[in-house]
Amino acid sequence: MRTPKDWGQPCPNPECVHYNRMQQGNVSAIATYLTQSGTRRIFRCHTCETQFSETRETVFFDLRTAEDKVMMALKMLLVRVDLAGISFVLGVTEETVLAWLRRAAHQAEAINRHLLRNLPVTQVQLDEMWNFIARKHARETDEAGESGPDGEDGRQWIWVSFAPEFRLMIAAVVGPRTLDMAQEVVAVTKARVAGIPAFFSDGFTCYLAALIAAFHVVTTFARTGKRGRPRQPLCAPHPDLVYGQLVKQKKQGKLLTLSTRVVLGAERLTHLGFTISTALVERVNLTLRQALAPLARKTSSFCKDRERRRQRVVFFQAFYNVARPHMSLRQPLPLHERTRRGAICPRWQERTPAMAAGLTDHVWTFRELLTAKFEPLDSQSISG
Repeated sequence: MRTPKDWGQPCPNPECVHYNRMQQGNVSAIATYLTQSGTRRIFRCHTCETQFSETRETVFFDLRTAEDKVMMALKMLLVRVDLAGISFVLGVTEETVLAWLRRAAHQAEAINRHLLRNLPVTQVQLDEMWNFIARKHARETDEAGESGPDGEDGRQWIWVSFAPEFRLMIAAVVGPRTLDMAQEVVAVTKARVAGIPAFFSDGFTCYLAALIAAFHVVTTFARTGKRGRPRQPLCAPHPDLVYGQLVKQKKQGKLLTLSTRVVLGAERLTHLGFTISTALVERVNLTLRQALAPLARKTSSFCKDRERRRQRVVFFQAFYNVARPHMSLRQPLPLHERTRRGAICPRWQERTPAMAAGLTDHVWTFRELLTAKFEPLDSQSISG
């Protein structure tokens, strides 16, 4: 399994189409320079004669702040510390922390784009978590009390698609509770999984239309030569599509009953032997609320716009998948590998969701999360 520490330096020149590696002689270090974080190298691409820094295309590129301070600020964003607290502890402005978060979110998007492809998942749990932006109620709402797709404040939802077998967050999208957002979540999930997994969700009605829009077969009918309009093509759900719902009935915020409903693919669901459940994705919702300060209930540190919320969620998704060991995924170490380190004798091998899915072979360090570089994706891999 190839990991970011095995990859080389990508040439920043857009006309240089190939990926450069030092072991192949395409890139060589020609100079060094001193920064607050230590000595950095300058590379040269021998193909296009372009010179670039070691931290090019990373979170730390062209920053005058020490890397340790930047990493400390980003770490505190993931452990429920608000912007005001980070600004006070580190002596930087809130705008500076948001600028670092913007870089980290861009890096997280690159990680998701390169790692989350052709995932061998067999089932996906879908759920959405309510929160608000700028104010608890939107200025303009529809008949159901939800904010419109273009509303920048009010009720907003975090949509999550989750692979329970690997504890992997496949997609995380921020937006209103509408059909368009449901279609976006399902479309992103479809682009990242291999085949057609079984889908489970709550009783939200828009998921069915979104799943059919993503996984369907179109039957066309030949012209009969008779008078009248020809028969229109028929769009039907894919025969391999399985969709089950866990319907909750509540009264005044209290759960009364739980019932399961097989919407599509009852025969295949029986053959697969899956149980309709959304317990694990709902546990991820609790993890998000415990990790991100704007998502905590009854908080005053809520986000002021949707883009900041999206950046935090995307950054946490990448951190959760590759750099945060999951206790339910750990495996016992063989007896000959249990070497004592002082008073501690490790018994378990920690694993992340990305390791369980076969995407990486080790737990990423936080600096590796912020500096990982990837080979350019060809058009075929992007479309697939």
